[in-house]
Amino acid sequence: MPRPAATVEGVPATSARFLVVLDADSTLIRNEVIELIADEAGRGAEVAAATEAAMRGEVDFAASLRSRVEALRGVPVSAFAHVLSRIEPTPGVRELIEAVHRRGGRVGVVSGGFHEILDTVAPELGADVWRANRLAVVDDRLSGQVDGEIVDAEGKAVALSGWAHESGVALSRTIAIGDGANDLRMMAVAGLGIAFNAKPAVRGRADVVVEPVDLREVIPLLP
Repeated sequence: MPRPAATVEGVPATSARFLVVLDADSTLIRNEVIELIADEAGRGAEVAAATEAAMRGEVDFAASLRSRVEALRGVPVSAFAHVLSRIEPTPGVRELIEAVHRRGGRVGVVSGGFHEILDTVAPELGADVWRANRLAVVDDRLSGQVDGEIVDAEGKAVALSGWAHESGVALSRTIAIGDGANDLRMMAVAGLGIAFNAKPAVRGRADVVVEPVDLREVIPLLP
């Protein structure tokens, strides 16, 4: 039986004053991880175009993700080390996370990307908890399928709500930060939805728009 994508990784739940949940690709980090993995298969440009359409909300996210993951078939698991070496944390991310912790808050990361990368990146940057999709593997190579339920827009909203409940935080004291259409549901659920370096459709529906690509810009908005 495949493992569910909704597995939560990180430290045990504790009470907190507030909760900040970030998208991963193009928010926590500058990269789109699926494009980096696709580069290993020589299909980076093709997958990048499909990712852009999904982030603009032009196609169904789950269907698009399955199609893009199919393009990863055959990539060896050993390639993840090279992918990790190319990850660029977003400017200000460590300072933001440190500021949240100083003020008694908790940080979650929820991603339409993959645990295979986020399990290294999230704790290195100081996140308390994280959730993402998993890639199916056969004979140490990607099979081209997602292992378990896909983390889509609804999955992100469920993650935020669940982490808030576990931490004893009212939804009114949660902040969601994202850039793409699949972040809109969690931004709507959160007390404050922040569009960060975001697509036009996301900027138009956010409570706050942060244009500079520097997460320190979010610190003055913390409770």
